[in-house]
Amino acid sequence: MAPMSRFRADEFGVPLPMATEYYSQRAAQEGTLLIAEATYISQAASGRSVNAPGIFTRAQIAGWKNITEAVHRKNSFIFLQLWAVGRAGRQEAADAIGIDLISSSEIPINDGDAIPRAMTEVEIEAFIEAYGLAARNAIEAGFDGVEVHAANGYLIDQFLQDTCNQRTDKWGGSIINRARFCLRIVEEVVEQVGSDRTGLRLSPFSPYQGMGMENTIPQFTHLIRSLQPYSLAYLHLASPVIHGLSANLLDFAIQEWDKDSPLILNGGYGQKEAKDALEVIHSNRKVAISFGRHFSSNPDLPFRLQHELDLTPPCPPSFYAAKKAHGYVNYPFHEKFSTTTTADTLIETV
Repeated sequence: MAPMSRFRADEFGVPLPMATEYYSQRAAQEGTLLIAEATYISQAASGRSVNAPGIFTRAQIAGWKNITEAVHRKNSFIFLQLWAVGRAGRQEAADAIGIDLISSSEIPINDGDAIPRAMTEVEIEAFIEAYGLAARNAIEAGFDGVEVHAANGYLIDQFLQDTCNQRTDKWGGSIINRARFCLRIVEEVVEQVGSDRTGLRLSPFSPYQGMGMENTIPQFTHLIRSLQPYSLAYLHLASPVIHGLSANLLDFAIQEWDKDSPLILNGGYGQKEAKDALEVIHSNRKVAISFGRHFSSNPDLPFRLQHELDLTPPCPPSFYAAKKAHGYVNYPFHEKFSTTTTADTLIETV
């Protein structure tokens, strides 16, 4: 399951009890890998939504531990996506908790948006350390690993891409310098929890939140090559298909990544497309396909894909319905699932 923000945490960033049910449902098919939603690494990294979870307080760690234990009882696995929003925060949300909107440079996402403050060198180093601490907290909470969120126009992406990063110090101004923040974070997380527990998500061609630099391929080629020595658990690539672009744009990144290293591809895959990707297109690589929206409405998605069963369509209005159970934990398992699995409970349609 791909990471998906769902905003089912309380005002202190602690996952609500319904989140335990949600993840437990989606772990029902033994051996499933769940990548939990984008989660704030620190207070300073937050500011997007008050109901997004964190992993920097004791209460948050305890809340997540309930979830990881539930997933492991189903003999499945769970990673946590580590998140810092940067200029993609909401000014009112940042003001409410007394933090600044920050970024690599003082460039807003769109004209008229709040102008972020450029991070100081001291702040950059502090954020790198915060990623490492968050990774340790995640392992303490029982996660099998972490995924560093460097995609979709959030803070790390804001350093990678020159549509935002206009710095002239060692954190910007060249391909090597723009990649430095991401690579230092990966290095710190690997040092804290190990390479086999560290994944990274990238979205090279996503125009979301002011991204979409002109020289995408040189920038991300350097980054991916520089990642190779870390022997990460996986690289997670978001397809540009969902933005109306060709999936072939990612070919350069796939080729740069060591074919013997795990690769997860996400975005624009249906049942047939996923099967073709695994059995034909990338049959000589260690590739997995992650699903987001389909998993939101099909808690038994791996079972349905395996048996080519119909999928329940997702309900977009429920995706970010803060603290609401409907559209979150009320989707039914397929009628055939109960007769062929050992799931503890099945959820009936509301």
